[in-house]
Amino acid sequence: MKLMLAEPFKSLWAGRDPFAEVEGLKGEVYRELEARRTLRTEVDGHGYFVKIHRGIGWGEIFKNLLTAKLPVLGAGQEWKAIERLQEVGVPTMTAVAYGEKGSNPADQHSFIVTEELAPTVSLEDFSIDWVKHPPEPKLKRALIAEVARMTGMMHRAGVNHRDCYICHFLLHTDKPVTCDDLKLSVIDLHRAQARPTITRRWRNKDLAALYFSALEIGLTRRDKLRFLKGYFQQPLRQILVEEAGLLAWLEGKANKLYERKQRYGDAL
Repeated sequence: MKLMLAEPFKSLWAGRDPFAEVEGLKGEVYRELEARRTLRTEVDGHGYFVKIHRGIGWGEIFKNLLTAKLPVLGAGQEWKAIERLQEVGVPTMTAVAYGEKGSNPADQHSFIVTEELAPTVSLEDFSIDWVKHPPEPKLKRALIAEVARMTGMMHRAGVNHRDCYICHFLLHTDKPVTCDDLKLSVIDLHRAQARPTITRRWRNKDLAALYFSALEIGLTRRDKLRFLKGYFQQPLRQILVEEAGLLAWLEGKANKLYERKQRYGDAL
């Protein structure tokens, strides 16, 4: 069994079974699946997000593997990703409780509780009207540079997100957002993987997802090149030569994702 409790849950659950206590937490449910529950709860006026994972069964595990998908087996993936990102200085969530019991991945019970990041707005919502109402150019450049910096740091730290969309970058709004003073945090890491070194395949999948999620916000070719320069931290001419194959693949992959979204909506 693995268990980490920080305040307020260290005191709140003292002498109790944390796996039973977490199941009893009340709040707004954001997602309810057979094997995973996500909700927002409050303790002493402070908000927390709770993710509870229950065993998905061997049938679901084999089904995922047969379709070349990696199943989410528990909260441990998010816990490890948060730890790694914090180690290298990528702004993300703060975990205040984590537990995992059961060695059988098919019926493992685990949970993670993170502090709510508020007030914030997702980068998707912040940019939703950019086509009709373009942002101040310096602010747009600053946001692109920060997303590129964070994504590059995440990948160089061996973490691939697997849901690397602009909706999972939160912009902090506790003070006016300016090009000289802004903060983003990356969230929703329950599918993330943390390795010593990220593979090119998973790096490219993250970049394609990010590109796809930004297709409708009015980015120019120059904006995209600016992202690449910030992400790779190399001269642009060198990137265009060395990563020509990647850039062509990204364009095609993002367009395929977009076409699929047009057919099936958000059920990607």
